[in-house]
Amino acid sequence: MKKLIYNKVEKNAIARLKRVVFPGKIVVVISPEEAERCVDYLLSQRVLGFDTETRPAFKRGEHFKCSLLQVATEDSCFLFRLNYIGLTPAIVRLLSDDTVTKVGLAWKNDILALHELDAFQPGNFIDLQNMVSEIGIEDQSLVKIYANLFQGRISKTERLSNWERDVLKDSQKMYAAIDAWACVKIYNELIRLKETNDYELVVVQEEPIIEYDETDIS
Repeated sequence: MKKLIYNKVEKNAIARLKRVVFPGKIVVVISPEEAERCVDYLLSQRVLGFDTETRPAFKRGEHFKCSLLQVATEDSCFLFRLNYIGLTPAIVRLLSDDTVTKVGLAWKNDILALHELDAFQPGNFIDLQNMVSEIGIEDQSLVKIYANLFQGRISKTERLSNWERDVLKDSQKMYAAIDAWACVKIYNELIRLKETNDYELVVVQEEPIIEYDETDIS
């Protein structure tokens, strides 16, 4: 039986899905020396997922620069604390690389934020928003795309937390890691579906309710 995917999913249905937990190792990078070692490892991988976080501004005229760069493999995530180390030569090398498949979602916005820290020439990034549209998925948010493909709920509770804290909370690290790691999972699944044609697109006018297993509700 082919995998069913929807052109769009209903937000309220996602709330009933099992919450996604990052299953891998999280490494927080707070020095240029650590960044160098981590980038060497990351550039040996097949696919990398990228995302960024910025401290939210709640006052008029207030603006903060990009605080965190998350880079994930299939089983680990590296959190580069840019508010401490900035765009080190190693991080620029990673962002400029064209040899490893790099994926993000709405990545142009992240590039703009990173360019506030320093100038660099971005490598060839794949935007998942373009990929999902190629198979008929209309939703553009990470939460909805992930729910559509994997029937899991990505929590956004920490999105507006302080990303410039002296020490990130465990919940912040989990949130940040999931966003980058989910890009890798989505990319791999989209490639599989396109290569095997092992899916059926359900086109709905109204937003559908995704079926879920009662035992999976957290």
